[in-house]
Parts: sequence; structure tokens; C-alpha cells
Amino acid sequence: MPTHLRRRPPADLGKAASMSNQPLRQDGGHNPRTIEEASSLVKHVQSLFMPWNIDALVDGFTDDCIVRFGTLPEFRGKQALRQFFSARSAKQRGYRLTKECRSLVNDTMANIWHGEWEDVTTGRKMKGYGVEVWKMRHGKIAVWEAAFNSAPSGEALDVTAMLG
Repeated sequence: MPTHLRRRPPADLGKAASMSNQPLRQDGGHNPRTIEEASSLVKHVQSLFMPWNIDALVDGFTDDCIVRFGTLPEFRGKQALRQFFSARSAKQRGYRLTKECRSLVNDTMANIWHGEWEDVTTGRKMKGYGVEVWKMRHGKIAVWEAAFNSAPSGEALDVTAMLG
């Protein structure tokens, strides 16, 4: 099994709190071949958001990656991806994330996620939900397509409010 899919042994779990101790993805890997490998990769990516490990997140993408995230204009490449993750990490204080792998078909994976954070500007508690599709190449994300919905925590929204 590629090293980026292996779980840390229990003795290393205490190190997870430090961004510098989280492992970077390995180059030359293979795409997940089973739903178990895909689920392990999704959980690994989840761990890189708490706390934010932008270097390791970016390393998990191909150099020529394509990102279609919510209503943002499509962007490409690791530099734009790094800017995106940096902007998010600066805005989302105390980000907590749960990801769950939903499917693996050939080189394409799908997952869902739930997140909570505090908006740095307003101090408002926020929640989010999303669906992601990852097209993989050599064990890295080549295309990331994501639907992203967010709202203040604790507020029920109806369709009219949701659509603005």
C-alpha cells in the first residue's frame, strides 16, 4: 500500500496536532484501487484540514490540476490552489471537517463533507456541506469539482433564503 494511504501507528497520533509532522503525499503513487483505499485517502485529506496543512494539501494535486469549486471561476495549477487554500484558512477559524467517501469508479472518486468554523471577519459560527468529485492521476487529484453550501450555524433556511 502506498505510504500516503497508510494510517499512522497509534504512537504517532499525538503528532497530528502539528502541521509540520503531518506526512506529505508521495510522488509516483497509484490511484486507489478499492473502496477501502479510497476511503483511507479521503480520511487522510480530511486530517490535512485540521489544522490546515496547505503544503500537504497542495502536494496531493497534480501540477496541472483543474479546480471547479462552487460558484468560483475555474482555476488551474498549484499556485492558484495554494492561494485558494490560504484564503480559506485565513477566513475559517477553528475549521472542523468530516469527509466520507461515497464512491470509486476507475479513476474517479466522490465524497461528501460537513464542516464548521467561525468566520474571522464577523465572528459568526458557520456550517457547510459539500459534494466533491476527484479525478485522480498517479495517486493525486487532477480535477477537483465541488459543490459548496454554507450558512450560519443554528439558523434554519428555507429555499427562498437559500437562493438569496
